[in-house]
Amino acid sequence: MYKNNTGPISYKVFQVQINCSAQLQQLPITITLYQKNMQIATACISKSLVAFLLFASWACQKPLVKEPPGISPVESKTAIAAAATASATAICDYNLDEAQLKAAGWTKTFEDDFSGTLTKWNIWNGGAYNNEWQLYQPQNLQVSDGNLAIAAVKQTATGPTTPFDATPKTFHYTSGRIECKTNVSAGVKTPKVRMAARIKLPAGYGLWPAFWSYGDPWPTQGEIDILEARGQEPTKYLTNYFYGPKANNNLVRNAEGYINANMDLTQCYHVYEMIWEKNTLSAYLDGVLVEVKSGDYIPRMFGKTQRITLNLAVGGNFFSNLDPAQVQEGTMYVDWVKVFTSR
Repeated sequence: MYKNNTGPISYKVFQVQINCSAQLQQLPITITLYQKNMQIATACISKSLVAFLLFASWACQKPLVKEPPGISPVESKTAIAAAATASATAICDYNLDEAQLKAAGWTKTFEDDFSGTLTKWNIWNGGAYNNEWQLYQPQNLQVSDGNLAIAAVKQTATGPTTPFDATPKTFHYTSGRIECKTNVSAGVKTPKVRMAARIKLPAGYGLWPAFWSYGDPWPTQGEIDILEARGQEPTKYLTNYFYGPKANNNLVRNAEGYINANMDLTQCYHVYEMIWEKNTLSAYLDGVLVEVKSGDYIPRMFGKTQRITLNLAVGGNFFSNLDPAQVQEGTMYVDWVKVFTSR
Protein backbone atom coordinates (compact mmCIF):
# COMPACT_ATOMS: atom_id res chain seq x y z
CA MET A 1 0.00 0.00 0.00
CA TYR A 2 2.73 2.49 0.93
CA LYS A 3 4.11 2.98 -2.55
CA ASN A 4 3.29 3.61 -6.17
CA ASN A 5 1.86 0.74 -8.12
CA THR A 6 1.79 -0.31 -11.73
CA GLY A 7 -0.65 -2.34 -13.77
CA PRO A 8 -0.31 -5.81 -15.28
CA ILE A 9 1.30 -6.74 -18.56
CA SER A 10 -0.42 -9.16 -20.84
CA TYR A 11 2.06 -12.00 -21.34
CA LYS A 12 1.91 -14.82 -18.79
CA VAL A 13 5.32 -15.36 -17.21
CA PHE A 14 4.94 -16.21 -13.57
CA GLN A 15 8.36 -16.15 -11.97
CA VAL A 16 11.60 -15.42 -13.75
CA GLN A 17 15.18 -15.65 -12.53
CA ILE A 18 17.93 -14.69 -14.96
CA ASN A 19 21.49 -15.69 -14.05
CA CYS A 20 24.02 -14.07 -16.36
CA SER A 21 27.40 -15.56 -17.06
CA ALA A 22 30.00 -14.58 -19.62
CA GLN A 23 30.90 -18.26 -20.07
CA LEU A 24 27.37 -19.39 -20.93
CA GLN A 25 25.69 -19.10 -24.31
CA GLN A 26 22.31 -19.77 -22.74
CA LEU A 27 20.59 -18.15 -19.81
CA PRO A 28 18.78 -20.51 -17.40
CA ILE A 29 15.36 -19.10 -16.63
CA THR A 30 13.16 -20.63 -13.97
CA ILE A 31 9.41 -20.34 -14.55
CA THR A 32 7.11 -21.46 -11.74
CA LEU A 33 3.34 -21.34 -12.19
CA TYR A 34 0.84 -22.73 -9.71
CA GLN A 35 -2.51 -23.24 -11.38
CA LYS A 36 -4.88 -25.69 -9.74
CA ASN A 37 -1.84 -26.84 -7.72
CA MET A 38 0.14 -27.82 -10.85
CA GLN A 39 3.76 -26.74 -11.31
CA ILE A 40 5.56 -26.06 -14.56
CA ALA A 41 9.24 -26.89 -14.07
CA THR A 42 12.48 -25.33 -15.25
CA ALA A 43 13.22 -24.48 -18.85
CA CYS A 44 16.52 -23.33 -20.28
CA ILE A 45 16.00 -20.89 -23.14
CA SER A 46 18.28 -18.92 -25.39
CA LYS A 47 19.29 -15.30 -25.30
CA SER A 48 16.98 -14.62 -28.21
CA LEU A 49 13.93 -15.50 -26.10
CA VAL A 50 15.17 -13.24 -23.32
CA ALA A 51 15.29 -10.46 -25.90
CA PHE A 52 11.74 -11.37 -26.90
CA LEU A 53 10.54 -11.09 -23.29
CA LEU A 54 12.11 -7.66 -22.99
CA PHE A 55 10.48 -6.65 -26.26
CA ALA A 56 7.13 -7.94 -25.01
CA SER A 57 7.48 -5.75 -21.94
CA TRP A 58 8.02 -2.72 -24.17
CA ALA A 59 5.18 -3.71 -26.50
CA CYS A 60 2.76 -3.87 -23.59
CA GLN A 61 3.63 -0.25 -22.79
CA LYS A 62 5.38 -1.20 -19.58
CA PRO A 63 8.70 0.62 -19.60
CA LEU A 64 11.88 -1.36 -19.25
CA VAL A 65 13.27 -0.91 -15.77
CA LYS A 66 16.67 0.69 -15.49
CA GLU A 67 19.11 -0.75 -12.99
CA PRO A 68 18.59 0.91 -9.62
CA PRO A 69 21.72 2.69 -8.37
CA GLY A 70 24.02 0.77 -6.10
CA ILE A 71 23.31 -2.79 -7.23
CA SER A 72 25.02 -5.06 -9.73
CA PRO A 73 23.54 -6.01 -13.14
CA VAL A 74 23.02 -9.58 -11.92
CA GLU A 75 21.07 -8.37 -8.88
CA SER A 76 18.82 -6.12 -10.93
CA LYS A 77 17.98 -8.82 -13.47
CA THR A 78 17.17 -11.30 -10.72
CA ALA A 79 14.91 -8.86 -8.90
CA ILE A 80 13.06 -7.63 -11.96
CA ALA A 81 10.51 -10.41 -12.43
CA ALA A 82 7.67 -10.17 -14.90
CA ALA A 83 4.17 -9.64 -13.57
CA ALA A 84 2.23 -12.89 -13.54
CA THR A 85 -1.30 -14.19 -13.68
CA ALA A 86 -2.56 -17.43 -12.13
CA SER A 87 -5.97 -19.05 -11.76
CA ALA A 88 -7.25 -20.15 -8.35
CA THR A 89 -10.18 -22.22 -7.10
CA ALA A 90 -11.76 -20.36 -4.18
CA ILE A 91 -14.11 -21.91 -1.60
CA CYS A 92 -16.99 -19.80 -0.32
CA ASP A 93 -16.84 -19.26 3.48
CA TYR A 94 -13.71 -21.38 3.81
CA ASN A 95 -12.10 -21.52 7.26
CA LEU A 96 -8.62 -22.51 8.36
CA ASP A 97 -7.96 -25.96 9.83
CA GLU A 98 -5.73 -25.08 12.78
CA ALA A 99 -5.43 -28.69 13.91
CA GLN A 100 -3.93 -29.57 10.56
CA LEU A 101 -1.47 -26.69 10.79
CA LYS A 102 -0.47 -27.70 14.31
CA ALA A 103 0.16 -31.26 13.16
CA ALA A 104 2.37 -29.86 10.40
CA GLY A 105 4.55 -28.06 12.94
CA TRP A 106 3.01 -24.58 13.00
CA THR A 107 2.61 -22.68 16.31
CA LYS A 108 0.07 -19.87 16.66
CA THR A 109 1.74 -16.70 17.98
CA PHE A 110 -0.99 -14.11 17.41
CA GLU A 111 -4.76 -14.06 17.01
CA ASP A 112 -7.54 -11.52 17.00
CA ASP A 113 -11.05 -12.84 16.35
CA PHE A 114 -12.56 -9.37 16.83
CA SER A 115 -14.79 -10.46 19.67
CA GLY A 116 -13.86 -7.44 21.79
CA THR A 117 -12.14 -4.10 21.25
CA LEU A 118 -9.24 -3.11 19.02
CA THR A 119 -6.69 -3.04 21.85
CA LYS A 120 -4.26 -5.19 19.84
CA TRP A 121 -4.07 -2.56 17.12
CA ASN A 122 -2.93 1.01 16.54
CA ILE A 123 -5.60 3.06 14.75
CA TRP A 124 -4.47 5.32 11.93
CA ASN A 125 -5.81 8.88 12.13
CA GLY A 126 -5.18 11.04 9.07
CA GLY A 127 -4.69 10.79 5.35
CA ALA A 128 -2.20 8.42 3.76
CA TYR A 129 0.00 8.16 0.68
CA ASN A 130 -0.24 7.02 -2.97
CA ASN A 131 -2.59 9.94 -3.77
CA GLU A 132 -5.41 8.17 -1.93
CA TRP A 133 -8.63 10.13 -1.41
CA GLN A 134 -9.74 9.07 2.07
CA LEU A 135 -9.27 10.31 5.62
CA TYR A 136 -8.66 7.37 7.94
CA GLN A 137 -10.52 7.83 11.24
CA PRO A 138 -11.63 5.61 14.14
CA GLN A 139 -15.33 6.16 13.46
CA ASN A 140 -15.12 4.00 10.33
CA LEU A 141 -13.99 0.95 12.32
CA GLN A 142 -16.73 -1.11 13.96
CA VAL A 143 -16.42 -4.42 15.85
CA SER A 144 -19.63 -6.44 16.17
CA ASP A 145 -20.77 -10.07 15.99
CA GLY A 146 -17.16 -11.26 15.93
CA ASN A 147 -16.21 -9.23 12.87
CA LEU A 148 -14.31 -6.05 12.11
CA ALA A 149 -16.09 -3.81 9.60
CA ILE A 150 -14.02 -1.16 7.79
CA ALA A 151 -16.40 1.22 6.01
CA ALA A 152 -15.47 3.59 3.18
CA VAL A 153 -17.97 6.45 3.21
CA LYS A 154 -18.48 9.36 0.83
CA GLN A 155 -18.44 12.42 3.07
CA THR A 156 -16.49 15.65 3.40
CA ALA A 157 -14.17 15.71 6.40
CA THR A 158 -11.12 17.65 7.53
CA GLY A 159 -8.17 15.97 9.22
CA PRO A 160 -4.39 15.69 9.34
CA THR A 161 -2.67 15.25 5.98
CA THR A 162 -1.07 12.14 7.51
CA PRO A 163 -0.50 11.04 11.13
CA PHE A 164 2.99 12.52 10.71
CA ASP A 165 1.88 15.80 9.16
CA ALA A 166 -0.73 17.71 11.15
CA THR A 167 -1.45 20.15 8.32
CA PRO A 168 -5.26 20.22 7.96
CA LYS A 169 -6.60 18.80 4.69
CA THR A 170 -10.10 18.40 3.29
CA PHE A 171 -11.08 14.89 2.21
CA HIS A 172 -14.19 13.73 0.35
CA TYR A 173 -14.13 10.15 1.66
CA THR A 174 -13.47 8.57 5.05
CA SER A 175 -12.40 5.04 5.90
CA GLY A 176 -10.37 3.00 8.41
CA ARG A 177 -6.91 1.55 8.88
CA ILE A 178 -5.36 -0.47 11.71
CA GLU A 179 -1.79 -1.67 12.33
CA CYS A 180 -0.94 -4.54 14.65
CA LYS A 181 0.98 -3.78 17.86
CA THR A 182 2.63 -7.23 17.66
CA ASN A 183 5.43 -7.38 15.11
CA VAL A 184 6.29 -10.31 12.85
CA SER A 185 9.71 -11.35 11.60
CA ALA A 186 11.02 -14.27 9.59
CA GLY A 187 14.50 -14.78 11.02
CA VAL A 188 16.87 -17.26 12.61
CA LYS A 189 14.57 -18.08 15.56
CA THR A 190 11.40 -18.27 13.45
CA PRO A 191 12.47 -18.91 9.85
CA LYS A 192 8.86 -19.41 8.70
CA VAL A 193 6.08 -16.90 9.39
CA ARG A 194 2.53 -17.56 8.20
CA MET A 195 0.23 -14.51 8.13
CA ALA A 196 -3.47 -15.27 7.58
CA ALA A 197 -6.78 -13.42 7.60
CA ARG A 198 -10.37 -14.38 6.82
CA ILE A 199 -11.84 -11.52 4.80
CA LYS A 200 -14.96 -10.62 2.85
CA LEU A 201 -13.87 -8.08 0.26
CA PRO A 202 -15.92 -4.95 -0.50
CA ALA A 203 -17.61 -4.48 -3.85
CA GLY A 204 -17.47 -0.98 -5.24
CA TYR A 205 -15.79 0.99 -8.00
CA GLY A 206 -12.66 2.76 -6.78
CA LEU A 207 -12.27 0.80 -3.52
CA TRP A 208 -8.81 -0.54 -2.58
CA PRO A 209 -8.88 -3.09 0.28
CA ALA A 210 -5.55 -4.40 1.56
CA PHE A 211 -4.05 -6.94 3.98
CA TRP A 212 -0.30 -6.42 4.20
CA SER A 213 2.75 -5.96 6.44
CA TYR A 214 5.59 -3.45 6.49
CA GLY A 215 8.15 -1.77 8.74
CA ASP A 216 9.77 1.64 9.16
CA PRO A 217 11.45 3.41 7.60
CA TRP A 218 9.81 2.15 4.44
CA PRO A 219 11.04 0.02 2.64
CA THR A 220 14.16 -0.80 4.67
CA GLN A 221 12.27 -3.47 6.63
CA GLY A 222 10.44 -4.64 3.53
CA GLU A 223 6.76 -4.74 2.67
CA ILE A 224 4.68 -7.83 1.90
CA ASP A 225 1.32 -7.39 0.19
CA ILE A 226 -0.73 -10.48 0.95
CA LEU A 227 -3.90 -9.08 -0.62
CA GLU A 228 -4.71 -5.96 -2.60
CA ALA A 229 -7.87 -5.72 -4.68
CA ARG A 230 -9.87 -3.30 -6.78
CA GLY A 231 -13.56 -3.11 -5.89
CA GLN A 232 -14.64 -3.18 -9.52
CA GLU A 233 -12.75 -6.46 -10.14
CA PRO A 234 -14.50 -8.83 -7.70
CA THR A 235 -12.82 -12.04 -8.89
CA LYS A 236 -9.24 -10.75 -8.79
CA TYR A 237 -6.57 -9.71 -6.31
CA LEU A 238 -2.82 -9.28 -6.32
CA THR A 239 0.25 -9.91 -4.17
CA ASN A 240 3.50 -7.96 -4.13
CA TYR A 241 6.60 -7.10 -2.12
CA PHE A 242 9.00 -4.16 -1.74
CA TYR A 243 12.47 -3.67 -0.32
CA GLY A 244 15.28 -1.15 -0.35
CA PRO A 245 18.23 -0.45 1.97
CA LYS A 246 17.49 3.29 2.01
CA ALA A 247 14.32 5.07 3.13
CA ASN A 248 11.83 5.79 0.32
CA ASN A 249 13.98 3.94 -2.24
CA ASN A 250 12.34 0.71 -3.36
CA LEU A 251 14.55 -1.51 -5.54
CA VAL A 252 12.05 -4.25 -6.39
CA ARG A 253 10.39 -4.05 -9.78
CA ASN A 254 7.47 -5.92 -11.35
CA ALA A 255 6.99 -8.42 -8.52
CA GLU A 256 3.18 -8.37 -8.70
CA GLY A 257 1.28 -11.63 -8.83
CA TYR A 258 -2.27 -11.42 -10.21
CA ILE A 259 -4.68 -14.06 -8.92
CA ASN A 260 -7.90 -14.79 -10.83
CA ALA A 261 -10.42 -16.68 -8.71
CA ASN A 262 -13.29 -18.81 -10.00
CA MET A 263 -15.88 -16.82 -8.07
CA ASP A 264 -16.82 -13.38 -6.78
CA LEU A 265 -14.63 -12.77 -3.72
CA THR A 266 -17.00 -10.09 -2.38
CA GLN A 267 -19.90 -12.51 -1.82
CA CYS A 268 -18.47 -14.50 1.10
CA TYR A 269 -15.43 -14.93 3.33
CA HIS A 270 -12.12 -16.29 2.05
CA VAL A 271 -8.79 -17.00 3.78
CA TYR A 272 -5.76 -15.16 2.41
CA GLU A 273 -2.32 -16.30 3.59
CA MET A 274 1.34 -15.60 2.96
CA ILE A 275 4.24 -17.73 4.21
CA TRP A 276 7.35 -15.61 4.59
CA GLU A 277 10.64 -17.54 4.44
CA LYS A 278 14.24 -16.56 3.79
CA ASN A 279 14.13 -17.11 0.03
CA THR A 280 10.44 -17.22 -0.84
CA LEU A 281 7.01 -15.68 -0.33
CA SER A 282 4.26 -18.26 -0.82
CA ALA A 283 0.64 -17.12 -1.25
CA TYR A 284 -2.38 -19.28 -0.40
CA LEU A 285 -6.07 -18.76 -1.14
CA ASP A 286 -8.50 -20.91 0.85
CA GLY A 287 -5.78 -23.35 1.84
CA VAL A 288 -4.32 -23.86 -1.65
CA LEU A 289 -0.94 -22.62 -2.83
CA VAL A 290 -1.47 -20.19 -5.72
CA GLU A 291 1.86 -18.39 -6.11
CA VAL A 292 5.51 -18.43 -5.07
CA LYS A 293 7.82 -15.43 -5.36
CA SER A 294 11.59 -15.67 -5.17
CA GLY A 295 14.33 -13.24 -6.06
CA ASP A 296 17.39 -11.44 -4.88
CA TYR A 297 15.59 -9.01 -2.59
CA ILE A 298 13.44 -11.48 -0.66
CA PRO A 299 16.46 -12.85 1.28
CA ARG A 300 17.34 -9.29 2.25
CA MET A 301 14.09 -9.05 4.22
CA PHE A 302 15.09 -12.04 6.38
CA GLY A 303 15.44 -10.87 9.97
CA LYS A 304 13.56 -7.62 9.33
CA THR A 305 10.58 -6.58 11.45
CA GLN A 306 7.13 -5.79 10.08
CA ARG A 307 3.61 -5.19 11.37
CA ILE A 308 0.36 -6.46 9.88
CA THR A 309 -1.93 -3.78 8.46
CA LEU A 310 -5.58 -3.82 7.38
CA ASN A 311 -7.18 -0.91 5.54
CA LEU A 312 -9.69 0.13 2.92
CA ALA A 313 -8.45 2.95 0.70
CA VAL A 314 -10.40 4.94 -1.88
CA GLY A 315 -8.82 5.92 -5.19
CA GLY A 316 -5.10 6.48 -5.52
CA ASN A 317 -2.22 5.27 -7.64
CA PHE A 318 -3.51 1.69 -7.63
CA PHE A 319 -5.99 2.77 -10.32
CA SER A 320 -5.66 4.32 -13.74
CA ASN A 321 -8.20 6.67 -15.34
CA LEU A 322 -10.52 6.43 -12.34
CA ASP A 323 -13.81 8.29 -12.83
CA PRO A 324 -14.61 10.13 -9.56
CA ALA A 325 -18.31 10.20 -10.44
CA GLN A 326 -18.49 6.40 -10.34
CA VAL A 327 -16.63 5.80 -7.06
CA GLN A 328 -18.78 3.90 -4.57
CA GLU A 329 -19.00 3.31 -0.85
CA GLY A 330 -18.35 -0.13 0.57
CA THR A 331 -17.34 -2.20 3.60
CA MET A 332 -14.51 -4.67 4.13
CA TYR A 333 -15.26 -7.38 6.71
CA VAL A 334 -12.53 -9.22 8.66
CA ASP A 335 -13.45 -12.31 10.68
CA TRP A 336 -10.01 -12.91 12.19
CA VAL A 337 -6.27 -12.37 11.80
CA LYS A 338 -3.75 -15.06 12.83
CA VAL A 339 0.01 -15.53 12.74
CA PHE A 340 1.81 -18.87 12.91
CA THR A 341 5.53 -19.65 13.03
CA SER A 342 7.50 -22.77 12.25
CA ARG A 343 11.06 -23.96 12.01
